[in-house]
Amino acid sequence: MKSQIDKTKIPKHVAIIMDGNGRWAEGQSLPRAKGHIEGVRRVEEIIDMAQEIGIKVITLFTFSSENWERPEHEVSLIMNILMTVLEKKLQKLKNENIQLRMIGQKERVPNALIEAITKVIDETKNNTGLIVNLAFNYGARNEMIDAIKRIVKLVQSGRLGIEDIGEETVNQSLYTSGLPDPDLLIRTSGEQRISNFLLWQLSYSEFYFTKKMWPDFNAEEFKKAILDYQRRERRFGKLGIGVR
Repeated sequence: MKSQIDKTKIPKHVAIIMDGNGRWAEGQSLPRAKGHIEGVRRVEEIIDMAQEIGIKVITLFTFSSENWERPEHEVSLIMNILMTVLEKKLQKLKNENIQLRMIGQKERVPNALIEAITKVIDETKNNTGLIVNLAFNYGARNEMIDAIKRIVKLVQSGRLGIEDIGEETVNQSLYTSGLPDPDLLIRTSGEQRISNFLLWQLSYSEFYFTKKMWPDFNAEEFKKAILDYQRRERRFGKLGIGVR
């Protein structure tokens, strides 16, 4: 299947809602923790594949602002897994020229985890390869509210006129400032919604939904999503080729 991928039509930015870890584990009579651990292996596999085919940015919906409503022990588990992964994989990120970024809010996140994330971001900030962008404690509505507040402050300070507010103003005020909008959104587990994820940025993205649970979404499944994307005609509101 790899040979079928057209290297001239690779999406620059792929966003992924990694859904189904817990359900995957429960379906196999395993603790939900096993699903999250297996999900981490898929993240590594997908990052490796993204590098191989030339994707520039991959944004992973790691923990939503709504996920705090899950049982406390599961939230703690997710935090601990992320902490461990960051500590173990820092050298790999540096060796492979991967830059880590994070979008989301710091509120409620344990200080130790914030420090671990900040360390990895700082030590990979000059890397020029694949950008791995973690959406952690992230909610798109919160992001848009924060963007509005930034713009209001600019107007109040006299650095921006109301008549000068446009799409670029909003783009620069979002957490994703400086990154291209996703070309492709992938969601696993059979759900077909975007769940408060990148509401502004996904305006013209292609969507790919699969019934595979995230722990089953391996490199071959990722290739299927890329191939499906490459078969589509992206019109951005314009007429397609041959359409009048």
